[in-house]
Amino acid sequence: MKQHDAMYIDGSWRPAEGSGTIDVVNPADGKVIGTVPAGSAQDVDTAVRAARAALPAWAATPPQERAAHLAALRDQLAARAEEIAETVTAELGSPISFSRAVHAGAPIAVTGSYAELAASYPFEEKIGNSTVLHEPVGVVGAITPWNYPLHQITNKVAPALAAGCTVVLKPAEDTPLTAQLFAECVAAAGIPAGVFNLVTGLGAVAGQALAEHEGVDLVSFTGSTAVGKKIGAVAGGAVKRVALELGGKSANVILPGADLAKAVNTNVADVMRNTGQSCNALTRMLVHADHYDEAVALAEAAVAKYLPADPASDDSRLGPVVNARQLDRVRGYIAQGIEEGARLVTGGADAPEGVEQGYYVRPTVFADVRPEMTIAQEEIFGPVISILKYQDEDEALEIANGTVYGLAGAVWAADQDTAVAFARRLETGQVDINGGRFNILAPFGGYKQSGVGRELGAHGLTEYLQTKSLQF
Repeated sequence: MKQHDAMYIDGSWRPAEGSGTIDVVNPADGKVIGTVPAGSAQDVDTAVRAARAALPAWAATPPQERAAHLAALRDQLAARAEEIAETVTAELGSPISFSRAVHAGAPIAVTGSYAELAASYPFEEKIGNSTVLHEPVGVVGAITPWNYPLHQITNKVAPALAAGCTVVLKPAEDTPLTAQLFAECVAAAGIPAGVFNLVTGLGAVAGQALAEHEGVDLVSFTGSTAVGKKIGAVAGGAVKRVALELGGKSANVILPGADLAKAVNTNVADVMRNTGQSCNALTRMLVHADHYDEAVALAEAAVAKYLPADPASDDSRLGPVVNARQLDRVRGYIAQGIEEGARLVTGGADAPEGVEQGYYVRPTVFADVRPEMTIAQEEIFGPVISILKYQDEDEALEIANGTVYGLAGAVWAADQDTAVAFARRLETGQVDINGGRFNILAPFGGYKQSGVGRELGAHGLTEYLQTKSLQF
C-alpha cells in the first residue's frame, strides 16, 4: 500500500498541522516499516468540523443510498483483502493465515451486514397514535485499538454510517497503516467528503482531544478499562453518549460429562489466536477436581503445537505480541504468577528458544491457580492460560463471576440444556455453548467493567441512533 504522510479529512489527504511523526514497527523483527503523522488537537478540530459540516446531507441521505455506499465499501475491502492481511501481519504480528481469515475476512462481512441493515432497518415505526423516528446521533468520535485494527474500525464506522452519522477515527498508534488503507477504500467507494475522517496520533493527544471535543456527539472507544473510565468521565461531564468495549477476563467452564479433550483443545486455540491479544480470550479454564489432572495434561499437549514463528509464513500459528511494552507486560505477569505460587506447566517468562529478535512470548500454561491470584484476576493480553479447580457448580459460578470483568465466557456440558442453564447465571455479555461459533449479527459487549453498549448487528446499529416521537 501507499503510505500517507497526511490525514484523510474532508475527502482528501492533507498534511498534519504539526511536524511530529509516529514510527510503525514490525513486531516480528523490531524494524521500522513506516511513519505516520502524530496528529494534534488542531488536526482533530479540523476533522470534527468537516464531519459536522457533512452531517446534515449524510443524515438526510435515504437509507437505501447509504446502504449502496456501504456495499461499495465492502467491495473495496474485499478487492484488497490480501493487502489488508499483509498490512495487519506487518504491523501487528498476527500469523498471515489468521490475518486473511479474520483480520481481513471479518471486516468485509461486518461491512456487508450493515449494508443490508441500512437497507432494511425500520428507521420509522408506528406505536399507537405516535410515529417514532430513529435518527442519527450526530458526529461520532471513534477510537480503536491495535489488536483487531480493521475489525474494530468497521465495527464502529459501518453502523455509524448506516445510521446516518459522520465519523472521525483515531486508530491505535501501533497499527495506523491499516487505518490508512481503510481510508483509501472509503475514498474509492465514493463515500461523500467529510462523512469519514482519519486522524492518526497518540492516544494522550489526538485521542483525548477527540473524546473531549464539543463537536462530537458520541464517543465509541475500544481499549483498556482504565482509559474507558476516563472517557466515560469526560463524556458524562458533557452529557455525551459513549459506547465502551473494554477489558475482559473470560472463563471457560467445563462441567462434568463434557467432552474434555474437545473443550480443552478449543480453549487453547482460543487463547493462542492473535497471540492471546483478544479481549474475549478464554484465559481462565475452570475444571472439576475429578478431571483436573487430565485437563492440565491435555492443555500442555495442545499448547506444544503453538511454536513462535515468523508471522509472514503460511504455516505460522503463533506470532509476536505487538510491541516491546506488551512483551514486558506479559512476561511480568508470568513472573508474578510463579511468585504467587501458581505451578508453571509449560512456557515461562524467558524468550522462546531459537528466537533472537522480535517480541515473542512462550505460550504458557499455569495450573494450581487460585481465584485471588493476579493472573486469575487481571487481563494479561498474551498467550497465557490459567487452569483453576472447582468442587461443584456453585463454586465454579462464584469463580467465573468473581472478577470486575464480564465480556465473554464459555460453558461445556454433556448436553445443551445443562450448559445453557449454567450460562444464564454467568455475569457476562456473550457465552459460547459447547463450542458455539462467533456470530457477527449477535450483540457483542460486556457486563460490569467490560463496557457500556453493544457492537455488531442491529444492536450495534442502535448505539448510533436516537429516538424522536411524533404524537398525532
